[in-house]
Amino acid sequence: MSVIPPPPPLPAGAIAVETIGMTKRFGSFAALDDVSMRIEAGGFHALLGENGAGKSTLVKCIMGFYAPTSGSVLVDGREAVITNPKGAQNNGLGMVYQHFTLVPSLTGAENLVISRAEVPMVIDWGTERDALSTFMAGMPFRLNLDRPVAELAAGEKQKLEIVKQLYLKARFLILDEPTSVLTPAEAEEVLGLLRAMTDRGDLTVLMISHKFREVEAFARTLSVLRRGRLAGGGAVGELSRDDMAAMMMGAKAIRTVAERNGVPDLSRDVLRVEGLRATDVSGLRHIEVANLTVHANEIVGVAGVSGNGQKELADVLGGQIRARGGRVVVKGKAYAGTRAESRAHRVRFIPEEPLRNACAPRMSVAENLAFRAFDRRGENEGRAPTLWLDKGGMAKRGRDLIARFKVKTASAAAPIATLSGGNVQRAVLARELTDPVDLLIVANPCFGLDFSAVSEIRARIVAARNSGAAVLLISEDLDEILELADRIVVMSDGRIVHETPAAQADVGIIGRHMAGHH
Repeated sequence: MSVIPPPPPLPAGAIAVETIGMTKRFGSFAALDDVSMRIEAGGFHALLGENGAGKSTLVKCIMGFYAPTSGSVLVDGREAVITNPKGAQNNGLGMVYQHFTLVPSLTGAENLVISRAEVPMVIDWGTERDALSTFMAGMPFRLNLDRPVAELAAGEKQKLEIVKQLYLKARFLILDEPTSVLTPAEAEEVLGLLRAMTDRGDLTVLMISHKFREVEAFARTLSVLRRGRLAGGGAVGELSRDDMAAMMMGAKAIRTVAERNGVPDLSRDVLRVEGLRATDVSGLRHIEVANLTVHANEIVGVAGVSGNGQKELADVLGGQIRARGGRVVVKGKAYAGTRAESRAHRVRFIPEEPLRNACAPRMSVAENLAFRAFDRRGENEGRAPTLWLDKGGMAKRGRDLIARFKVKTASAAAPIATLSGGNVQRAVLARELTDPVDLLIVANPCFGLDFSAVSEIRARIVAARNSGAAVLLISEDLDEILELADRIVVMSDGRIVHETPAAQADVGIIGRHMAGHH
């Protein structure tokens, strides 16, 4: 039985990586413009910037996914010719992506072995397991490599992705938003262990992150990109959050989240969920929500690691899937999420990934803004529904909402798919929040958005609450929930397992419940 040995080991220890004049153009558009940046060997360096600032383009040029228009990459002071990801791997560079790249049906061990550039046609698993056992003994993470990846929790998958890169001899590791699927405790463990590896000089880390708290806790140095150019950087301890935000945003003013006014009206239950049971469309995920109440003038945040039932709860409330038992009550009446019911009870729903889940991408911005009211005329005056479209009225309403909500678009007639993620979200908020709202259901409203869009959208949500609406905020960003919510509940394995007033929230306790330790 033939066994192809792994490639000879690279020299041990962290490596320095430097970009010199890195430029990448797509036609006349400069996605990256003359970026020179050095990450010292053994450094833990954070890369910040708004969406579209050039972060992904830079790391794709480093990793060989893109051929730069001009510029070069130096590895330990020598120019490296990297024309594809395999070339990056041969130079000791590895990347952990925001979305998992593991094969779910294979075990951890099988995923590691097949990731090598050279794999024998017939694998001697006795030899491979001995080698993996020796390798794992030196790893910072404890993992059971015999379990199929599909059975692993999100945190374990993230650790396995990192272990895979270290198995491939990466000594410079790029992390793309590495904690988006982790509990706070898992995030601290993963980043803490990687920081320890950099402190020992075993590894160099470049981390793309939107989370200032992570950057301050784990990175030593940082760089900021703005509109494809290097806007600044320095030592983490010498830069305030205002400094970092100013480099990211330039001269633009940062809109702060509105303060919550008043206290929740506990005498008015706007939303009640009682004994709710539901299953997703695949039939694999089940939820059982015994009791959940949201009052007027209150934001209830639903925290949890991705895949623990939050999406299914949002889908039931949004009318996307039907409950198998229990009931949903809005303002004292049974509610099934139909368009007529949402209109009658003034319920508005903003789903995750609104371009895909709340818009018709090829239709115009104005047409998408009209979805709530295209078949009504003089609704507030009690007049009957219309049987024809008032295209002139739709266009005027669209222009008005675009101006009020500062939606950046070429025109009201442009397809909504041409807008940036933040502007799609602004357009959906404009549609959902223009008329009076009694219940607002929001799912991961700021996922993938840049700093300015996040601040503005969170302010809109708080403003709805301050006007008397009940808000159910479902988010995988615990910082967002801690910032906005009056009360926090935690979902794990399809159930609500913890509840606390936000003012008394303990992140450690919330994290343990998110991880299923309850």
